[in-house]
Formats: sequence, structure tokens, C-alpha cells
Amino acid sequence: MNKRKSAIVGCGGIAQVHAKALRDGDYAELAACADIRPERAETMAQQYGGRAYSSLEEMLDGEAIDVLHICTPHSLHTPMAKEAVRRGIQVFTEKPPVISREQWAEFSALGEGKVRVGICFQNRYNRSVRYLEELLASGKPGKVLGARAFVTWRRDAPYYTESGWRGSLQTEGGGVLINQSIHTLDLLVRFLGRPRAAEATLANHHLKGVIEVEDTLEAWVDFGGACAVFFATTAHCSDSPVLLELTCENAVFRMEETEVCCVWKDGRKEQISFSAPAAQGKAYWGSSHETCIRDFYRAWEENRPYQNDIESVRNTVDLMLGIYESAREAHPVTL
Repeated sequence: MNKRKSAIVGCGGIAQVHAKALRDGDYAELAACADIRPERAETMAQQYGGRAYSSLEEMLDGEAIDVLHICTPHSLHTPMAKEAVRRGIQVFTEKPPVISREQWAEFSALGEGKVRVGICFQNRYNRSVRYLEELLASGKPGKVLGARAFVTWRRDAPYYTESGWRGSLQTEGGGVLINQSIHTLDLLVRFLGRPRAAEATLANHHLKGVIEVEDTLEAWVDFGGACAVFFATTAHCSDSPVLLELTCENAVFRMEETEVCCVWKDGRKEQISFSAPAAQGKAYWGSSHETCIRDFYRAWEENRPYQNDIESVRNTVDLMLGIYESAREAHPVTL
């Protein structure tokens, strides 16, 4: 496999996971990194290699790179992806790709050219998720009738105030939905298909006066023949395992991270545990980042579509933005 020259912009916590994946893999080398806090870029360069820069533009002007990894605040993902694509550089960006419909119009247009753009929805690569997708595709469970999903985590004031960008609508774009629980929303879309309508509410319960985004959100989503209830909060006392349950004609499937419980219509009960590599970084990020990143490079090498391309996230982004519209404007939305 040809080694690509890669660069990272934004050298915070999640960037360390990307840098480690690049260092440990056989598909790329970290040639450069950039951050508006130069000391963070210097630290990353010393630990993982490459040269340090204090801005994206300076780095792109000074380096000939193949792939740009975008690990910056949410609001910068789209403009930075646009700049890289303009220069003919492949893009791998952290979620969410956009924070508004205006950005989505710009970001989705990037898929019309020859440059590859990938989005880091790493939970799609979890073995438990793959198992359920294959089982549903087999037809054995029958039609999906509905689903429920719960994300109950905790984020306190320092998580926001020490970041310099979280908690602001302008830079984060929202709270628990766009940041912590977008992966779970994405899996609902993977399992249930294209969403047709949604109605939602949001609130800030435990950080009033600290953040202007939601810490709690609930939504009802119509997938056209199946409905889902969705609840997410960062006001819980701990980071509990995410729960996602699918009710089908012939079975009910309950997934909590690497555990899947199957209760079949005839009374049979199966408990399946999937092993997973140790999480790189915080435990709630999961353990599939390296697999997700490696597949981006391998898909490029093999000249095949990448699972997490722009078109593959269209329904997730549309639902996320629709839920926010419903919650903020207090009306149902048609998608």
C-alpha cells in the first residue's frame, strides 16, 4: 500500500487519535500539523513527527500533502474542507461535517469533483453494528417496526469553558445532539433508512449561564413505516453505555456498545459479546477510529467508494439539522 503524506489541522484531544493511527499504520506518514496555539502543534510534531505550523494556510503553502485530517472546532470543518479540495487535497474530517444548512450546501457540493472527502463516523465500523446490519439484511428479523436510543453522559462546565469554542452556537453549532450523540443518530439512520419527519424539544438543565447550547434533547422521528424515539443528555452523573434498541417483526435487538441481546419471537434469547481493541483516547470515543481511518486510505488505494463519503451522511445531516429546526422553532418538520 502506498504511503500518503498526511497533515492534521487542529491539535486537540481527538487529533491525538488521528496522529496515532497514522503513526501506527502502514498507509500514511504525518508530514505536518497546524494549530492556532503553536505550542500544541509543536508538541504533536515532537511526538508523532512532521513539521509544526500556526495556521492551515501556512501549512498548505509550505507542504505538499495528499490528505488533510480536520480536527478543529465544528464551524471550521466545511471552510477548511473547501480550501483543501480547492488545492486538490483529499479530506478526512471529524464529525459533524457541517453546523447549518448553508454549510451543508457547500460541503455536499465537494463530492461533485475528483477529490475524496471522508467523514469520521467510526461507530459504523463497530463489530456489533456490523452484526446487526448483516442480520437485518438477511431478512430473518423481518421488518423494523421502530427503535429507541438513549445517550446519557455527563459534561461539566470546564469541558466547555476551557475549550475556547464549545458551548457556543456560532462555533459548536449545538450541544448534545451535534457533538455527543450524532453517532447514535447516524446509527438509527443506518438501521431504519431515510427519515421522513421529526419533532423535537431541547433544554439546558445543568449549565445555565455557562453555555448557550442544549445539554438535553429528545426527538420523535418518522422513518416512513417505522418510528424512533431518541433521548440524549450530558446532565447525567456519568458516561453510561449508549443504548440502542430495534423492534422488528420477529425479534427485538438491544445493543449497548459491544454487547447485543437478541430476543426472538419464539422466546429464544441470545447474548452476544464482541471483542474490541482498546479505545485510543477517551473511552466514550469508542475503539473504531483506526479502522475508519485505515479504510479511507485503503478505499483510495483500491479505487473504490469509501463507506463514509458525503452521500452516505446526507440523511444523517438532514435529520440532525431538521431536529434542531423543530426544537428551536417549536414545530414538526418534514424531511
